[in-house]
Amino acid sequence: MLLKSTTRHIRIFAAEVEDGELVPSNQVLTLDIDPDNEFTWNEDTLQVLYRKFDELVEANSGQDLTDYNLRRIGSDLEHFVRSLLQKGEISYNISARVNNYSMGLPRVEDPEK
Repeated sequence: MLLKSTTRHIRIFAAEVEDGELVPSNQVLTLDIDPDNEFTWNEDTLQVLYRKFDELVEANSGQDLTDYNLRRIGSDLEHFVRSLLQKGEISYNISARVNNYSMGLPRVEDPEK
């Protein structure tokens, strides 16, 4: 059975990717960040998110791999993405297929300031 956590911007699977397919695993977690490309990311910010993911997984090491634990990690990462947006480290992708603004309306700088 494939355990997973799915939020708007974070998907975590207890699986490995083999030949483009997810293969259930009790040893490996696969992270899919922003599958709808709602945000613009740079490599540094992605690495910050990966480190946060590793930190959350490490904090849960030794616990059973359950839907609840994966959802908690996914929810914590979703909140972390919101904090990155609020700090201006990522921004909305205005060219995205759908502009949902699920984390709040974008900030627009006043050109007169």
